[in-house]
Amino acid sequence: MKIRNLLLTLTLIITSIHMGSCQSEKEPVVTIQTKFGDMKLILFDQTPKHKENFLKLAKEKAYDSTIFHRVINEFMIQGGDINLKPNVDEKIEYTVPAEFNDKLFHRKGAVCAARMGDQVNPEKASSGCQFYIVHGKKFDPNEALFGALVSKLGFVFQDTTYKELQQKLMTVQQNADREAFMNLVIEAQPIIEEKYGPTEVPQLTEAQQKAYGEHGGAPHLDGAYTVFGQVIEGLEVIDAIAAVQTAAMDKPVTDVFMNVKVEEMDKTDIIAKYGDVFYAE
Repeated sequence: MKIRNLLLTLTLIITSIHMGSCQSEKEPVVTIQTKFGDMKLILFDQTPKHKENFLKLAKEKAYDSTIFHRVINEFMIQGGDINLKPNVDEKIEYTVPAEFNDKLFHRKGAVCAARMGDQVNPEKASSGCQFYIVHGKKFDPNEALFGALVSKLGFVFQDTTYKELQQKLMTVQQNADREAFMNLVIEAQPIIEEKYGPTEVPQLTEAQQKAYGEHGGAPHLDGAYTVFGQVIEGLEVIDAIAAVQTAAMDKPVTDVFMNVKVEEMDKTDIIAKYGDVFYAE
């Protein structure tokens, strides 16, 4: 009888261990509620300091009744400045150390940390509370080359040697023909490089090319701001907020408030429903 009881106990222990090992890992899913609808997002384990900080503030309801205070269509929607809320007991003045990861980049829906500029913040440390969500636009490979060249174009307008090119550039500008302007600048690449040397254009990985080409984003921010999360549902809400009318300092004319809540979900269920959203794994 004692042996039978012992075997039963061992069986229960083994079963318990097996069941525990089969349980799916839980992952926090954040919901940002707005008048335009809800956005659901996940936060990356590869940016642990940002993940911990954001979840702490969200669970404390600190983000509730904050606004998206800076909105730029085809770029990003920025919010979460807890210090703007009335009657804030304690201002958030701390920063979070940068956590860059090459596999986490500024695709549409990326959740990223706002920060002060390099002049006063060379370490690129993140704001303790403010974040932005990328709206962006679909990426044309020529855009990267154009961006690198156009910043050096000023000398063309200061030298009569390039009078013909000057006239062509001014004509397409007056006609607001951006595509023609971009093509002219790219055609002028040999002239620009003769003066400034080879043009350095950031090289995109295959994953970046696919994401930016199919869905859009803001590749020029990669490596400069920490990406710590991704919207997995509600991308159309970003579109709606990005389209609102804005005034000075890109602030929406009518406030766009948010409430933020956190719930736990099986990681396997997240992947089954939304695909491989944990990009760095």
